[in-house]
Amino acid sequence: MLRIARYLKGFRRQVIIGPIFKLTEAIFELIVPLVMASIIDVGVKNGDTMFILQRGGLMVLLGILGLGCALICQYNAALASQGFGTAVRNDLFRHIESLSHRELDTIGAPSLITRITNDVNQLQVAVAMLIRLVIRAPFLVVGAAVMAMLIDVKLSSIFLIAIPFLVAVLYFVMSRSVPLYKSVQTRLDRISLITRENLVGSRVIRAFSRQEREQARFEETTDQLKDSIIRVGKLSALLNPLTYVIMNAAIIAIIWFGGVQVDQGSLTQGNVIALVNYMTQIILALVVVANLVVIFTKASASARRVNEVFDTRPSIPAVEGEALPLQEDAPAIAFENVSFSYGGGERALAGLSVSIRPGETVGIIGGTGAGKSTLVNLIGRFYDATEGRISLFGSDVKDYPNRQLRELIGIVPQKAVLFSGTLRENMQWRDPDADDSEIARALETAQASEFVEQLPDGYDTRILQGGKNLSGGQKQRLTIARALVGDPRILILDDSASALDFATDAALRRAIARSTKGMTVIMVSQRAHTVRQADRIIVLDEGQVAGIGRHEELLETCQVYREICLSQLSEEEVSRQ
Repeated sequence: MLRIARYLKGFRRQVIIGPIFKLTEAIFELIVPLVMASIIDVGVKNGDTMFILQRGGLMVLLGILGLGCALICQYNAALASQGFGTAVRNDLFRHIESLSHRELDTIGAPSLITRITNDVNQLQVAVAMLIRLVIRAPFLVVGAAVMAMLIDVKLSSIFLIAIPFLVAVLYFVMSRSVPLYKSVQTRLDRISLITRENLVGSRVIRAFSRQEREQARFEETTDQLKDSIIRVGKLSALLNPLTYVIMNAAIIAIIWFGGVQVDQGSLTQGNVIALVNYMTQIILALVVVANLVVIFTKASASARRVNEVFDTRPSIPAVEGEALPLQEDAPAIAFENVSFSYGGGERALAGLSVSIRPGETVGIIGGTGAGKSTLVNLIGRFYDATEGRISLFGSDVKDYPNRQLRELIGIVPQKAVLFSGTLRENMQWRDPDADDSEIARALETAQASEFVEQLPDGYDTRILQGGKNLSGGQKQRLTIARALVGDPRILILDDSASALDFATDAALRRAIARSTKGMTVIMVSQRAHTVRQADRIIVLDEGQVAGIGRHEELLETCQVYREICLSQLSEEEVSRQ
């Protein structure tokens, strides 16, 4: 919590002013029982209506002043808590954006979503309560006890007896409920995970008629959350009855012994009423303290989870600085004895050494899990190689400033991802200044211009989140066009035509060959006909290079490649040049 508190530096005024006004309100609240006592002892006893009205007016004034102080405190608490939450959330999102794929894989998207929403909300509530109640509640407990002593020391001993019992009840309830509050956040992570899986995979779930099974899985998880919250609720439900039993017992004692002193003339009736009011103030303040314990326990767990994200350092730190000069005579991409593991397990790539010339079109093919996507992810530095070195145009990929690296490489991932906004905005991701003619050229190459021209608003057509209003093939063609805008030096197509029919795929390959002269193109695919016309083909098998060469060479020298081709094409098609 103390580490997160640094975000309150910009709200020092609110953090100081809020408690001061809340403290002032508490002082007014402590004065009210004394005014009530004077009304009873003087006004009611003597039948002095004017005195009653005067003291009644004073009580109303104290109430209005207290309300004004409370509103000022509430306003400052809202400013500080909402500003604090906004600052934490912005920094957290900025930090998440700086993390590499490895850290995102480790923490998980559902957990990150819960932390940036629910956990930050818990922290906001804690800040608001810090300003509003942390000083007021203890002050009321101590202040009411002191005021009771000023009225009558003997009767105030009832307060000293009751308070330890109240504290014991609070400790009993809190010590058993606090651990349960910590587990609730983990349950929320699980619900977020299942919800995200079901929303993303809704079509697959319907295709396999798994709605009932997924509903049962979701209900099981929500039942676990419900059980945790009910257990906490049952414990918390004991708080009010037990505390009110003690409070009422103390009030009975005050009235009993106070009544005896009133008969003896050593105490007034108004003083007894004032003591009862102070007892009520103490019990209510202690209940508030109990609630504060719960709030700050939740906030402490949330702060720990938020700090875990802040403490996670990117394994691939951002590189800033001047752009590196490109050595045109050096290989566009060079892998030098590169190995990679996703962490603790078997290596996805082992001892890979490959050199790709500028302007060369290279196909990468292999079975599932051969390491094709891993290889291209290393080129874009989404992950760093565990061993070995990767260089682009003569310089280590680790030395390139992030901006220059992204300008050099245009990547089309396996899963086509578009963002909400217009089609034009999606096309301008690589180059915000790209005009319509550049976009049109990229769409033409990607075989997307025909269906884009049929859209009602053309380039201004709204794309729904994730491109939900487009087919799979349309999304893939638009993501290819997006990568082509800005003319990258290296174009990586990571199995990005899997949703296209064979005719469109063939037209796409011919268009890319025509329009990417001088561009280094990496085509990852499991389709043999997609890569067969490449200048060279790299065959991967279990993370190692099984063969490199042209289609006809590999048919004779690489058994893995020949098996892939024969599994997809006839003998005649395989042999055809």
